Amino acid sequence: MQMILHYDETYREVKYGSMGLPDIDSKMLMGINVTPVVALLYTPVLIRFFGTKWVMFLAVGIYALFVSTNYWERYYTLVPSAVALGVAIVPLWASMGNYITRMSQKYYEYVNYKEEHVQEQRRPPRGAHMPYLVIFHTIFYSFFHLSFACAQGPMVFFLNGYLYGRNHTLYNVHSCGTNSYGILIGFNRTVLRRLPHSQNLIVVESVLMSVAFLAMLLILALCGSAYRPTEEIDLRSVGWGNIFQLPFKHMRDYRLRHLFPFFIYSGFEVLFVCTGFTLGYGVCSMGLEYLAPILTAYGFGAAVFSSLGLLQLCLPRQVPLVAGATVHLLLILAFFFWAPHPQVLSHSWVFYMVAVLWGVGSALNKIALSTLLGILYEDKERQDFIFTIYHWCQALAIFAVYLGSDLPMKAKLAILLLTVLVSMASYLWMEAKLKQRVAYRLPRIPRPQHKVCGYRYLEDDNSDETGSENEQGSAHSRDGSDNEDGDGEPLGVGALGPGRRRYPYEQALDGEDGPGQE
Repeated sequence: MQMILHYDETYREVKYGSMGLPDIDSKMLMGINVTPVVALLYTPVLIRFFGTKWVMFLAVGIYALFVSTNYWERYYTLVPSAVALGVAIVPLWASMGNYITRMSQKYYEYVNYKEEHVQEQRRPPRGAHMPYLVIFHTIFYSFFHLSFACAQGPMVFFLNGYLYGRNHTLYNVHSCGTNSYGILIGFNRTVLRRLPHSQNLIVVESVLMSVAFLAMLLILALCGSAYRPTEEIDLRSVGWGNIFQLPFKHMRDYRLRHLFPFFIYSGFEVLFVCTGFTLGYGVCSMGLEYLAPILTAYGFGAAVFSSLGLLQLCLPRQVPLVAGATVHLLLILAFFFWAPHPQVLSHSWVFYMVAVLWGVGSALNKIALSTLLGILYEDKERQDFIFTIYHWCQALAIFAVYLGSDLPMKAKLAILLLTVLVSMASYLWMEAKLKQRVAYRLPRIPRPQHKVCGYRYLEDDNSDETGSENEQGSAHSRDGSDNEDGDGEPLGVGALGPGRRRYPYEQALDGEDGPGQE
């Protein structure tokens, strides 16, 4: 809505005069699209420093800040807020993916809780939380894709009443679809029949601000912590230098490298349906007033068919991901031969059907990828790094789309086709390697290094009680927890809870004060 208002020449001249709004818009787009490229350097540090829940809260707060700058549109408000928004994109999505995965694991522990498992310090079997992981991500992405439909509210209920019809806006447009190039070349520079009143704009912006604040309150009030306090301390205590390096070290794992093309493609396909298809095919043929209905059809289609992600519960995990990519592959091939005529509405149902089908592929793609990462990387001390890499690759794709916005449509389709083919081949190659039991390389998570200043922190068992039988039993179990799991990772890492390794200073205290005295 903001870009459409700023696109209109009359709106800019009347409201902003010689402020140079087009230059401000270009810098805003640059701030939003370029800043996430460096997110891999700071996102893990932010998540470990603030915690998963608080990163989500702060990132949504930055979104609210971006909306609030529209009350007073100036260079010094719009551009810095756009840069801040670009900084928050990857931390928001990385922490959200990590949070949903952790909640599925904690929910499995809650449903299958047995006291003897806690006393014996048993780990859940690998893959046991997978059904809950699939269900949680399916529910989340159903609501996420529904947001594409809800986001058209300002267009449908407010801005559409001010727009010119297609006969005016498409007067100089001569080619659409596969024959087009750039974004809406020949589109009329005036799209508003009359200018909206400032009071009406303030009402719309206030509604958006209230939704942003509601999101912040929901996170604050309803979202619990992803980790126990002792786990968060241990996750931070591996050292900030190690936290900075570990995302790069995880890239040596061939499973992650084989998924890189799919990560890139998942960024490409969302940007293509919002810009390439919606503008280059839909709006170019039917007019700007059909922008909101097309995106609404995409959002509803993706939200409804997100339930297909539950197929992972009864089918091999390769099926949903490959099926979603295959749907997109067939549509991309059809796009190469589709050049709709401008100002023609007789085939409008085709645009809605294509939008829904693209939403089906997007839903399967997003759910299957997030679930696959949660299955391949179950260790809670690795998940924030993995989801950071995933969404950083999506940010790279967004940056590439920003750079190539002026390319011909056939070039964009060729890049999209090549990416989806490479993604499918690379993913199936990874599954073949796993089936052949090819060893993968995981970096070692350093053991937490705590500074001893009095009590480090209280354990789940009451460390203030001394001399009790229960305490001596728990101390004995901790001494005997120095095993390793099947992946070669120490079971006693502090982030794994009460069964952590004991540190030298604790053993020294035991030698001086007797067993069980920490």
